Amino acid sequence: MKTALGVSGWAALAAAALAQGQPQGPNPDQYYHLGPDSLVQEGVPKGEIRGPFTLPSKVFPGTQHTYWVYVPAQYDPAAAASLMIFNDGQAFMAPEGDIRAQNVMDNLIYRREIPVMIGVFINPGRRPDQPEPTPRDWGDRNTNRPTEYNSLNDQYPRVIVDELMPVLRKEYHIADDPDRHGIGGGSSGAIAAFTVAWERPGQFRKVLSIVGSFTNIRGGHAYADIVRKSEKKPIRIFLQDGRNDNRGVRGDGSYDETRDWFYQNVRLMQALSEKGYEVNYTWGMNRHGQKMGGAILPEMMRWLWRDHGVSTDPKDTVERGFNGPKGGG
Repeated sequence: MKTALGVSGWAALAAAALAQGQPQGPNPDQYYHLGPDSLVQEGVPKGEIRGPFTLPSKVFPGTQHTYWVYVPAQYDPAAAASLMIFNDGQAFMAPEGDIRAQNVMDNLIYRREIPVMIGVFINPGRRPDQPEPTPRDWGDRNTNRPTEYNSLNDQYPRVIVDELMPVLRKEYHIADDPDRHGIGGGSSGAIAAFTVAWERPGQFRKVLSIVGSFTNIRGGHAYADIVRKSEKKPIRIFLQDGRNDNRGVRGDGSYDETRDWFYQNVRLMQALSEKGYEVNYTWGMNRHGQKMGGAILPEMMRWLWRDHGVSTDPKDTVERGFNGPKGGG
């Protein structure tokens, strides 16, 4: 194959890949593409994304969280809606990004494959003088993201449950049932989502994890052992990761299993399975990113929300029709 790199360039790349424990060959992300459920579809009513809004934090004094609210076209203030929160919100809602969760919700709600839900895209906290995270820079070096997302304590759960939820409830009719509350994220945002459900299962019981950082950034590799030693909690979780995620191989060739993303995701899956949790998982070829997770987000959402109400009455023409906008057909 002819490229601009030349023989010496490819040799250098191959050597670097081997030093990191990566196999030679094609880019493992190149085969993952967004499908129709993740794209804008003609005839499907679009929800509205409201914001940005600012949420001051008392849990992390001096910081604030920027967030946006997705309101589906089918939302009716008279009927309680489900809730789905996405950490690193700017990445999950980016119109040309790898995930485009708002399109997924539009399409699946319209076809009654998931319930009508309010979606929230929340960024990690930052001081007013710090930059807002972007799809190119998620804020690990210049916001409060590492402390909030990677710490195994109740601080970030308090941001979501005690600070964000009361504000949302003032504006929207959100169901009280914790089985109708979900939270997800990618990388450190994924372990943060799990921590919210783990610490507050009375509020959140559905977790979506894309390349979750269940690794020793701040002790996250301990979760598998914590799960085994703790009483089972009413949590449902979908884990996604790839064999070419960060694998804990240092530049000198030494290996640290506590920093192996794929290994630690598999360990957590095994621990959850042994304890009898509702856990689904899929292991691809992807690197550390959202290529595979974005491609399968529709299926992850279907599985997490598969138990929403359904009518089996063949004469129920409303149930058998598409879920149109409030007041529409």
